[in-house]
Amino acid sequence: MLQINTLSLVNFKNYEQASFSFCSKINCLAGCNGAGKTNVLDAIYYLSMTKSSLNPVDTQNIRYDTDFFVIQGEYQRNEAPESIYCGMKRGQKKVFRRNKKDYERLSEHIGLLPAVVISPADGNLISGGSDERRKLINEVISQYNRNYLHDMIQYNRALEQRNALLKQERAFNVEVLDLWSEQLVTAGNRVYQVRSEFCREIIPVFQQYYHDISGGGENVELVYSSQLHDNDFATLLNEALEKDRIMQFTNVGVHKDDLLLRMNGLPVKKSASQGQQKTFLVALKLANFNFISRHGNITPILLLDDIFDKFDAMRVGRIIRLVAGEEFGQIFITDTGSERIERILQETECIYQLHEIHNK
Repeated sequence: MLQINTLSLVNFKNYEQASFSFCSKINCLAGCNGAGKTNVLDAIYYLSMTKSSLNPVDTQNIRYDTDFFVIQGEYQRNEAPESIYCGMKRGQKKVFRRNKKDYERLSEHIGLLPAVVISPADGNLISGGSDERRKLINEVISQYNRNYLHDMIQYNRALEQRNALLKQERAFNVEVLDLWSEQLVTAGNRVYQVRSEFCREIIPVFQQYYHDISGGGENVELVYSSQLHDNDFATLLNEALEKDRIMQFTNVGVHKDDLLLRMNGLPVKKSASQGQQKTFLVALKLANFNFISRHGNITPILLLDDIFDKFDAMRVGRIIRLVAGEEFGQIFITDTGSERIERILQETECIYQLHEIHNK
């Protein structure tokens, strides 16, 4: 069991100072556009992932004309209290604290308080490049598999060093290049295996969620694309060495992986309506939630930000009834109006709390 009981904000985005208390199941945040509903959800995400889901530049999340922000959350995790503090001051290093003790490395915190956010920004998974979809895979797996997170850190470091060598104008040391290539292969092979298992497991869960929300009709697919399918990574690196020298970066590896999103055999980007695309993304994120729940042995917090735009009343009802079930724990939902959600929630007889957001 995981839940956040209270949240305090100081100079975070549009909030000068604010405090919230939450219930254990569904928390609805209602208010006009620009009031700060999304910022509350992003603060909760910050305390889970040590960064914003919307703006990775920490200083840009400081309220204008101020020098710092503070986010504090009081949690209950498997019946044990957890106090989490995040502070950022311009020109200084971000401070992250668990029960009044500073983390030496932010990566140590990932997975303690897992969270999954579903928001309009998810559209980038369809319209954006492969880096957006790799980022999603990494975010999900890292919240339950610390070894994977370590391998990704090692892989990215080796990739950065190898690329730096390839960019040198003078002839580089081949032995040093081989050293970084070896580290790249070791970490990359482990990353590939974990990603392969993740994709195999998540696909049928994703398809079931899509069917439950849409009522069926479309055939949806997720396809893991990797250069390492049926190829030895070390051999690929050797074969691509001359190309790497010319282009001055590493052309093969798991940093080129992709997750192909398809509907009825065609790319979702080209073949699906806006409503179908949104259903696709919600189903994908719920499947990620399910995956973390089963492998992380704790139910993540689910953050639903303005997801009902472009959904008809029937699909909204299906989503609400779905997340109100026992499979899901604490949930946060934002919307511009409270009437629609409250009416459906009353039908589910689920515990819920309504927060009217009027921040100026």
